[in-house]
Amino acid sequence: MTENNEDKGFAVKDKRMFTDKGDVKPEAVKEEKEKPSLEKEEVKLEAAEKEKQRVDGEVRENTAPLPEINFATFLLSLHTSVLFHFGDFQDPATGETARNLPAAKQTIDILATLQEKTIGNLDGNEQGLLDGILYELRMRYIKESKK
Repeated sequence: MTENNEDKGFAVKDKRMFTDKGDVKPEAVKEEKEKPSLEKEEVKLEAAEKEKQRVDGEVRENTAPLPEINFATFLLSLHTSVLFHFGDFQDPATGETARNLPAAKQTIDILATLQEKTIGNLDGNEQGLLDGILYELRMRYIKESKK
């Protein structure tokens, strides 16, 4: 069995727009016309940013900026999740409120795990927020479980 080890080389394609004399090459003009214009791309991006979404048959614009992602907003997100499981908020899909104490307890336990695993790594504000949230939710859980 023999192998063909021939070097096939490579091809060089001149992509310069101008000739040696400084004239514009005809193929360069053709390629330039085929390229999408930058302005068209910017218009598409603006349209995408203003894209509308349908929620429950209602059209809403995506204009609300998302909150900054940091440890505090993460904690507040978990806090809101527990309040949802306590039945403080309506389910956006059904419009109904429902209590789910096991899910609330699980999220409280997640917050307690975060408190345990982040000892010595949080600044004063983050530690105070986590301690306050945990205290409030634990007290609320005791109250809710007696109902």
